[in-house]
Amino acid sequence: MADCCENKSCALAAMKVKQSKILKIVLLINIVLFCLTAFYGWSASSTGLMSESIDDFGDAVTYALSLYVIYKSNQMKAKVAFVKGCLILLGALFVLSQVILHIMDNTVPIFETMGVVAFIALLLNLTCFLLLTRYREQDINMSSVWECSRNDILNNVSIIVASVLVWMTNLGWADIAVGLVLSLLLLKSSFNVLKSSYSQIKN
Repeated sequence: MADCCENKSCALAAMKVKQSKILKIVLLINIVLFCLTAFYGWSASSTGLMSESIDDFGDAVTYALSLYVIYKSNQMKAKVAFVKGCLILLGALFVLSQVILHIMDNTVPIFETMGVVAFIALLLNLTCFLLLTRYREQDINMSSVWECSRNDILNNVSIIVASVLVWMTNLGWADIAVGLVLSLLLLKSSFNVLKSSYSQIKN
């Protein structure tokens, strides 16, 4: 029995070490993504890319928090997941504010920059997604970061589509529409994470 318990303890410790390594990699990728999308989103006047930058910043904070709770209790993991949900919610509200500003200004973004940067971001986010997929069902901590990664891929695809539409129409409505859709996706994701984490906090 003692050997069995020791083996389980070793397996759990090994799992946490692997989680820590993966989270450090995706944290670094998201810091790079934030710098990339923030700079080019601003220079290209793209709501989609600026929204992506805020999402990447939130993800970087999320992964840092996830690293912090790897060796903590399930209750602490649930509390941190709740904080993640709040960060996603704030990101969604920021995106909505950017959508409103661009509607008022009737901004037309630089579609070439949008498309290229979104494609690079897509490749990096696909890397994060694949790294996190095998760990997504281990606990709520890894599940919530996997949810963030999946949202990022959808965001990038949407921005690429929007860049093509801006190129075809020479109008900014596609970029604005993407910003609106991204905000709705972020809202849905935040509610999912908040609901799941709150139920575990209560238990």
